[in-house]
Amino acid sequence: MDDHPDLAALRARLDEEERAYASLLAALDALAGLPLPAQRLPALPGQMERLNQLWSAPPPPEGGGVFGTAHRRRWKEFAPVFQRQTEFNSALVQILNAYLEETARLHARLAEMTSALVQYLQHVLPVMDARDRVSSALATTRAELILEAFDRRQESLARRLEGLLALRDRVEVLSEEVSAIRGALAADAPPPAAAAGAAARAAEDAHYVAFENRFRGERADLRERLGGYVDVFAGLAPVVDLGCGRGEFLELLRERGIEARGVEGNVQAVAVCRGNGLDVAEGDLVDFLRAQPAGSLGGVFAAQVVEHLPPAVLQAMLAEAHRALRPGGRLVLETVNIRSVVGFLEVYLRDLTHRTPLHPDTLSFLAAAHGFTDVRVEMRSPVDPAAQLQPVPPDGLPPGAAAVLDENAARLNALLYGPEEYVLIARR
Repeated sequence: MDDHPDLAALRARLDEEERAYASLLAALDALAGLPLPAQRLPALPGQMERLNQLWSAPPPPEGGGVFGTAHRRRWKEFAPVFQRQTEFNSALVQILNAYLEETARLHARLAEMTSALVQYLQHVLPVMDARDRVSSALATTRAELILEAFDRRQESLARRLEGLLALRDRVEVLSEEVSAIRGALAADAPPPAAAAGAAARAAEDAHYVAFENRFRGERADLRERLGGYVDVFAGLAPVVDLGCGRGEFLELLRERGIEARGVEGNVQAVAVCRGNGLDVAEGDLVDFLRAQPAGSLGGVFAAQVVEHLPPAVLQAMLAEAHRALRPGGRLVLETVNIRSVVGFLEVYLRDLTHRTPLHPDTLSFLAAAHGFTDVRVEMRSPVDPAAQLQPVPPDGLPPGAAAVLDENAARLNALLYGPEEYVLIARR
């Protein structure tokens, strides 16, 4: 994984600083090894000792006779000069001795300071590393405490959210029940007994309407998803929508000028459709098809309906649809793709009214068995790729291992995260 540009720049700067630090430490080590003057001039102590011995004036000459007397007389004449030179030599030797002593002490002090500085610099990095490790440990501990507190808060919020979602679902059900009961009671002022039965059925049907509102999505989303089927029925009016629900597909057909009507067994859904000006009959879809003259329909559509039918009813529906369609008419059936594990678990099993899981091959066979031709299946509602198994990074793997793992991941994705729905399209 590539580093962030800022992190890469910081690492480059750190490498540069570490190289400069190592260079300076090496230079300081070299300076610490510089020899002192006494080491570079080993003869100097002996020369200073000799100088200390020679600084005084020679004693006056001894001996008698003419020459001795002459020497002593000349010595006396030069004695002031010898005395002055002796005093000069004494002062110079004292200065040199003091200077050399102070220089030696200074050099020793500089050597001690240089040694201490080198030792200090050699300990700087370990101390900094130790502090970094302590800071990292403290930061990790603090981060763990923060994450633990965040997890607790998240769990608390999740419980509250679950409670709110449950309350929302209950309110939606009650709202649909009240609306259904009001509609049933207001319908042509039926006798009390009939009104009570109609109200009870409306309240029961309202539960499933609320369920569809919760899990099938908003009307706008459903219209967008169903919009791709409209072109299939171009020029094939009239079209029948079996189990039309809230009438989203009928509205799409009406907007395209395609004559269509629907049939729905849910009283509340029928009321919603009729309130939107749609031609919808209340009743059983097989009975509705049986009532249509042979060859009178151009298209039969059913979205998320066939999985609700027992096998015998499904076959009866296919037979009546084939009879009612004219030659060239289209049959379009959308249902849950049970070949997809996520489709089966997250879509099919969620709805308690689902009765028959239909494999694409099974539904295709049944359609062909009842006389339909040009039967084909198209997959719909793909799973978000981000939710699927991801390719394996090849770094550090043996040659070809990543390709094999990716191939297996693709197979698992097809099985686990295949499209959640499919549509069967067939011709009469």
